[in-house]
Amino acid sequence: MTVTHPKGFRASGVAAGLKASGNPDVALVVNDGPDYTAAGVFTGNRVKAAPVLWSEQVLKGGVIRAVVLNSGGANACTGTQGFRDTHTTAEHTAAVLRGTTKAGALPMMIGAGDVAVCSTGLIGELLPMDKLLPGVKAAAKALAADGGPQAAEAIMTTDTVSKNAVAQREGWSVGGIAKGAGMLAPALATMLVVITTDASADNETLDAALRAATRVTFDRIDADGCMSTNDTVLLLASGASDKQPTLEELTAAVTEVCHDLAQQLIADAEGATKHIAIEVAGAASEADAVQVGRTIAGNNLVKTAFFGNDPNWGRILAAVGTTSAAFEPDRIDVAINGVWICKNGAAAEDRSKVDLTGRDVKVTVNLHEGEMSATIWTTDLSHGYVHENSAYSS
Repeated sequence: MTVTHPKGFRASGVAAGLKASGNPDVALVVNDGPDYTAAGVFTGNRVKAAPVLWSEQVLKGGVIRAVVLNSGGANACTGTQGFRDTHTTAEHTAAVLRGTTKAGALPMMIGAGDVAVCSTGLIGELLPMDKLLPGVKAAAKALAADGGPQAAEAIMTTDTVSKNAVAQREGWSVGGIAKGAGMLAPALATMLVVITTDASADNETLDAALRAATRVTFDRIDADGCMSTNDTVLLLASGASDKQPTLEELTAAVTEVCHDLAQQLIADAEGATKHIAIEVAGAASEADAVQVGRTIAGNNLVKTAFFGNDPNWGRILAAVGTTSAAFEPDRIDVAINGVWICKNGAAAEDRSKVDLTGRDVKVTVNLHEGEMSATIWTTDLSHGYVHENSAYSS
């Protein structure tokens, strides 16, 4: 149930010494073909890490044969040397892979321009290349058709669990791994994600499917309002199943995997004690619904209220009021866990009926302006989040 579930992919994860803990920190995901098409979406942050800039260029070639990932260092805000180190990493990865084979096959034909690079960890420091490059070589030797879980473990930073997902279809599948527990805010993608499929699809189809999937999954989670410099989501197709699904079929499967991974990300968010779904209904447009949901999700007064098990609908209405969405204040309804504690912009059912003792919370806001809706997923703001992000440098 991971990135190597689709046929045609191998992966690995090893410890190279980038993390002081000694935990795995270098991962490889390799596409053995016969197809090598790919698509990707990246952070909307204007400050982009060197590996993001590199991988954006790689995608212009339309081929990704391998993805090399490291935790223990973001290689962001590292200037020209950081970009040179990314290029060196891609060149080294290609060189070591040219010496490897899969069962019954010739050595890989691969160049640096076929290798995407992803990094995560501390911003502003150069990577220790004397450790990273040997780690890449060790990862290449460890590649296996069942190596997805090891790759998922190697890309963890403050994650408490590794994240894997699969969507199985008749004769083909989609698999994925992800990492992320902080700096989870919407803008094209969230943190590091590698998705694979053994379906056959051209670059345009993969791009359309991935963008449609991320728009309603990774774009709609917001744990802390902080956008990373390194966010990357890649989709690789091997064509090894000899199946060619329609765009709609591929989009549905990719969306299933992205939704699963996105929910795992938000569930593992730093310090979170609540997993909160904010559904905005009755909006005049999808954009209005998304804006209202994101505004509520990013409001610290709302988030701290949920940490304190307080169904404070007044804070929710105040957040809605800061948006440009179409609504009339005296027509808004709000429910928390199914209890309509606000009707027509005023108090309704007794708020003491709301049970917030569990982890899962459902907020429903009805604007009564139209037929459009959207759901945003977020977390509370806890002592644990403040402690972790004051003690952990990022």
